Amino acid sequence: MIRKTKKSVRAGKSSGNVFADLGLPHPEQEFLKAKLTLQIYRLIKRRDLTQTEAGKILGIKQPHVSALMRNRSGTFSLERLMDFLTALGQDVEITVRPTRKEHGEVSVSLPPADATDKLLRQESSSG
Repeated sequence: MIRKTKKSVRAGKSSGNVFADLGLPHPEQEFLKAKLTLQIYRLIKRRDLTQTEAGKILGIKQPHVSALMRNRSGTFSLERLMDFLTALGQDVEITVRPTRKEHGEVSVSLPPADATDKLLRQESSSG
């Protein structure tokens, strides 16, 4: 008879960035890309676009849209993801300000999902 042993699982407090918690290179950049990709995903879904339609808007082929929809943004730069957002009718604003810490940090502020829904409903009813 095979005897199973229980392994203990260690859990620690998250830093708020899963990429940093996993020790991946450039975790801040990967976290930003994930947030931008999530917003692109939400916009495509809320507009009920097919991947082919989204690809035409974004200027990329359907397989690349498929990768984005599965949160595979690795091949796209932050700049390219911001270009996708502007192509989807979003304003992208970058703010630089002094920090009180030794090193500054990078962050992205996205509207709440319900605010994005409201804006998209207004766009579709006025067009």
